[in-house]
Amino acid sequence: MRISFWRARDHGLRNSDTCIKDSLCVDVCPTDCIHPKKDEAEFEAATQMYVEPEGCIDCGACVPVCTSDSIFALDDVPAEKKEFVERNAAYFKK
Repeated sequence: MRISFWRARDHGLRNSDTCIKDSLCVDVCPTDCIHPKKDEAEFEAATQMYVEPEGCIDCGACVPVCTSDSIFALDDVPAEKKEFVERNAAYFKK
């Protein structure tokens, strides 16, 4: 399964506006690439969680545990959610 979230090399996973920040994805991520975590200063103000493009290995472990169906393979991001691909990338460029 080729996962695409938000990664510079045109693949990786992507999160969307339906994210409820329950951190279940963080618990299963083998590369620790989903932020902000509950213990990070940005967590309270963040409206969603983001997947670090360079850290994501496209394993897909986060997809089945996401209770809000917020995580999509890049190729599967619905048209109405495409803006979140750029939002995710922008979070890690700050």
